[in-house]
Amino acid sequence: MKAAGIVLIIVGVLMFLFNGISFTEKKEVADLGPIEINKKEKKSVGWPVYAGGIVIGAGVVLLIAGAKKKG
Repeated sequence: MKAAGIVLIIVGVLMFLFNGISFTEKKEVADLGPIEINKKEKKSVGWPVYAGGIVIGAGVVLLIAGAKKKG
């Protein structure tokens, strides 16, 4: 449980630092024998700032729960 809590805290901090991710997707439009037509689309995935806070909070709860379970 402690490891999951630490991972969630790290992910939450990264979510605060980066508001989203961007990537390029390559799609095949047409394949006419030896001729191939491809299309590249740039896409992005974003998340609200408070989502990072929620993830950090969940990580802290898991850390606390893991500590209480041991003791």
